[in-house]
Amino acid sequence: MKILVLNSGSSSLKFSVIDTASEVVLIKGLCERIGIENSRFSIKNFVKNKKIDKIPELFPNHKRALEFVLNVLVDSEFGVFETVDQIQAIGHRVVHGGEEFTEPLLINDKNILSLEKISTLAPLHNPANVMGIKVMRELLPNIPNVAVFDTAFHSTMPAKAFMYAIPYEEYEKLKIRKYGFHGTSHKYVYKVAEKLLLEKGVNKPYGGYKIISCHLGNGASITAIKDGKVLDTSMGFTPLAGLVMGTRCGDIDPSIVLHIMQEYHLSVEEMSQKLNKRSGVLGIFGKSSDNRELTEAMLNGDERAKLAFDMLAYSIQKFIGSYYILLQGVDAIVFTGGIGENSSETRQKVCENLEFMNINLDYDKNKIRVSGDVDLSLENSKTSIFKIETNEELMISIETYNLLKG
Repeated sequence: MKILVLNSGSSSLKFSVIDTASEVVLIKGLCERIGIENSRFSIKNFVKNKKIDKIPELFPNHKRALEFVLNVLVDSEFGVFETVDQIQAIGHRVVHGGEEFTEPLLINDKNILSLEKISTLAPLHNPANVMGIKVMRELLPNIPNVAVFDTAFHSTMPAKAFMYAIPYEEYEKLKIRKYGFHGTSHKYVYKVAEKLLLEKGVNKPYGGYKIISCHLGNGASITAIKDGKVLDTSMGFTPLAGLVMGTRCGDIDPSIVLHIMQEYHLSVEEMSQKLNKRSGVLGIFGKSSDNRELTEAMLNGDERAKLAFDMLAYSIQKFIGSYYILLQGVDAIVFTGGIGENSSETRQKVCENLEFMNINLDYDKNKIRVSGDVDLSLENSKTSIFKIETNEELMISIETYNLLKG
């Protein structure tokens, strides 16, 4: 089945076409700055080995961007279809499914209204995700649309893990609880890690692998997975919680928020911007949130860069340690995401001093930049250390296919 995968953001639109039979990406692209001046478009056709990078294009709204994408998909030079009717299904990334949606969802008139109602749980993401679904239903009314939720994989967490110790009424009325994010990525790398462990001869008859998945990018989260089910994850009610991130503060004392707001007379929106956009690595380093720039500055002796780098690694180590106890041991640590896949320095720093948990990184192998999925652990390491390239688009296409095929 050839599936169009869409990730509709507030001002961007990522798309790809995936052949689920071969699990091959045929084409992928990006519309940027939708509704903003200087919109642009990029695309790469993997079948024809052709690409266009950041070509100016007019995208006043998402409908125009999606119309443009459909035209490109049937273009004689860059396309992969003769007509849009050859698109067999459309899989949409939706950030938040709340408690109601814990599995992929075939969209109809009734449940899209339900999706709109829970958009308050992710006001920066869900409205744009839902808008993409509505536009595609308008443009291609006869093709099935499936929503795949970032939060769904985390729905197996027990109440003791997802509840907050605030008045219970706030959970009942406002659904305030831990939801977790990056679920599509964590689910994908878990399945790859299972295969890699089997190839190493680590065979558990009931699939009872214990894996700690570290999705490390500008946004970052860590998840404890046992038997394919999530026991806990670092992000919470929103993606602000957990690790030190590129511009997000991660876990802090809640009273700090109240204190800063009172001292500077900040509004809720101003405080939200401070915590989400000006904290984390950027807040400590002060120059950039980019991990590459941070690492370069640290290696050149910048003390604030070193502090930010150490804080980032320390926060990751704390979650790995706590999840090691939760899982009562671990079969594999997985590094994925932009930083997890590409920063050997971050992987090395995180794995330092974890030998007592049978985690032994091959430091020489870790320094070699190799594409694909790689085992970075020493032969005597009881815990495998994998670098796995995440593929959320492929996971969305597989989930879409499985739902439609029953």
